[in-house]
Amino acid sequence: MSTSAPTSRREQILKQAARLFAERGFHGVGVDEIGAAVGISGPGLYRHFAGKDAMLAELLVGISGRLLTGGRRCVAEADGSADELLDALIEGHIDFALDDRPLITLHDRELDRLRDTDRRLVRQLQRQYVELWVEAVRKVYPQLAEPEARATVHAVFGLLNSTPHLGRSGTLPGRRATAALLHRLARGAFDAASA
Repeated sequence: MSTSAPTSRREQILKQAARLFAERGFHGVGVDEIGAAVGISGPGLYRHFAGKDAMLAELLVGISGRLLTGGRRCVAEADGSADELLDALIEGHIDFALDDRPLITLHDRELDRLRDTDRRLVRQLQRQYVELWVEAVRKVYPQLAEPEARATVHAVFGLLNSTPHLGRSGTLPGRRATAALLHRLARGAFDAASA
């Protein structure tokens, strides 16, 4: 579910905007800086986006939509094994958390800067994504009541989405080892909640 390497100019702009917004805040970055990061003039960005607000909206609505689409794909491709479905959801979210760390920071800091309609859409997509997880968790842990399952899903998201705070990429034990650790921690949280 992670974002692949940007292929279009538009995707390159979004990737650099996410990085810069995460590093310095939405208001700390100008269109000229975003343009320079992708090798075009600041005003050249307006051929692709109406402005910084449009970039922010596309980034935050976009990642919420991609997570939901990826989660739905996991459900559709599940072979009937509840454990495998839950593992696939966890793995997909870990891919996002490791590969799109600036988007996590951006969401945490800048969600309130979105227009009301965009913010409501982000929240709607996120609720649907959570419900996919809640249903999967309750199949693996049927003893968990729905409110406890939902609370645990949110706690696991907090755990997985902590990747921007884990340190710079070079200080982590490596992507594969970090992904395996996060997976064990997520499953451990669900095991603990159901104990």
